Amino acid sequence: MNTPTNPSSRRVLGVTVPLFSLRTGASWGIGEIGDLSAFARVAREAGAKLVQLLPLGEIAGGETSPYSALTAFGIDPMYLSLSQVEDLPEGEYEALLGDDGVRTLHWLRAQTKVEYEPVRWLKKRALDAAFRRFRDTVHGRGGPRDEDFARFNDTHRAWLDDYALFRALKDAFEQRAWWEWPSGLRERNPEALASARAAYGEGVLRHRYLQWLAHGQWDRARAELRAMGVEVMGDLPFMVGRDSADVWANRGEFRSDASVGVPGDQFDPEGQEWGLPPYDWRVMRGNGFRWLRARARYAGVLYDRFRIDHLVGFYRTYMRPVDRLRGADGKLLPGYFDPSEEPAQKAHGEAVIGAMIEAAKETGAGLVAEDLGVIPDYVRPSLAAMGVPGYKVLIWEQDHGRFRDPAHYPALSVACFDTHDTAPVAAWWEALPQWEREAVCRLPVMAARGGASLGARFTPAVHEALMALLLESRSELVLLLAQDLLGAFDRINVPGTVGPHNWTWRLPATTDALLADEGVRVKLAMVRARAEHSGR
Repeated sequence: MNTPTNPSSRRVLGVTVPLFSLRTGASWGIGEIGDLSAFARVAREAGAKLVQLLPLGEIAGGETSPYSALTAFGIDPMYLSLSQVEDLPEGEYEALLGDDGVRTLHWLRAQTKVEYEPVRWLKKRALDAAFRRFRDTVHGRGGPRDEDFARFNDTHRAWLDDYALFRALKDAFEQRAWWEWPSGLRERNPEALASARAAYGEGVLRHRYLQWLAHGQWDRARAELRAMGVEVMGDLPFMVGRDSADVWANRGEFRSDASVGVPGDQFDPEGQEWGLPPYDWRVMRGNGFRWLRARARYAGVLYDRFRIDHLVGFYRTYMRPVDRLRGADGKLLPGYFDPSEEPAQKAHGEAVIGAMIEAAKETGAGLVAEDLGVIPDYVRPSLAAMGVPGYKVLIWEQDHGRFRDPAHYPALSVACFDTHDTAPVAAWWEALPQWEREAVCRLPVMAARGGASLGARFTPAVHEALMALLLESRSELVLLLAQDLLGAFDRINVPGTVGPHNWTWRLPATTDALLADEGVRVKLAMVRARAEHSGR
């Protein structure tokens, strides 16, 4: 069980980094669970006491976004640290991987970006060998590991049974969507499911095994971070995909006649269509939000606190009928909110979030609200009344060209320069038009550090002034991207675009190399000094 934490109980600096971006000498071309403690050492050098990660769920093949998971539960096996898998002794890598696998491993470790398909191919080869050894020498033999495996299956049965069968069936049917499966499996006929469990038993066992490994490594990493005084904050996507274990196994909790999106605004008049199945709020209200409670409770098993993505969707979900998404001109048609009226939205949102708060508290976890974008006026006071902090992103905290002083942010809030969807602070600063940079420099903390004389280049003086500006905010949690610590310009994601520039950023060097780099150490020490000065 997590140590109970209250996001409003102390002033904390945290660092946001995708797990896939971490890098050590042991990892296989992508950040791994075993890399967490090494990165936590970097964070601690900067005075941070929290690491925020993006979602960890298993990403569908061909996808790279951590928001495109096959389930709301479980951990993607590509994040497994192979060096920690007992069924895969390091001395046997060469024989197990073959010459082409060993060459691929060396190549992946040298890449500056995550190369997902080679990573998946190589790790599958290694994990298949590990599974065969576990199946042949451990499973069903009653030793300590077999007993631990059985305990894990029993503890997580509520989601693991359906997940493992879903993944085994996806493998058997060449990754086709569940609605393309034979009707008995598509409709979850009990006899068809029982036959499938028997026919695909080895595949089911394999996916149980991978989740057992991942959760065991996660528990060890969490214990190491806890011993360092570092919390872990996660990210809970608003929705799940239609082709997911969750929708297949909980059909009644989701609507098939509509699709989630957002309405148009001044930046995007047509709005957006996400292709995700809406929650059936009528059903969920009737069962006390059972599935969402389970999801929040599970998130609390993994994290000390977690961010709820697109929080406003839990107050009012914008959807369009699937048979009326677009007009004859191809443009999106208007949709509607569920619930439709503001008083009902407020009451509904508080019921949903209240249920999730209760479930998360069972494991000692706290919630953080991603309340960005077009937010109705009633939402932020409602969140504050429930004790849930929202976001204050400096680049958007403006009134008619005047930046709001972070010193006046609500204490119950999360202050940051950026998110995983925006440019890091160095790139933002150098891209600012002169008038906007001058507006930043008029803020008291910036003015005291040279103001407009700081210039347009992201110099060490600018870096320190901006760190002081944010860290001295009233917000009890400050989040910096890993790029903000390093003064790096690389982005994690550019919304609305597709390509190898998204979701592939890796740290510029291994964590050991970063800690040995004098220039990096100077930056980390500067941030730590500013954090300590601010009482974080």
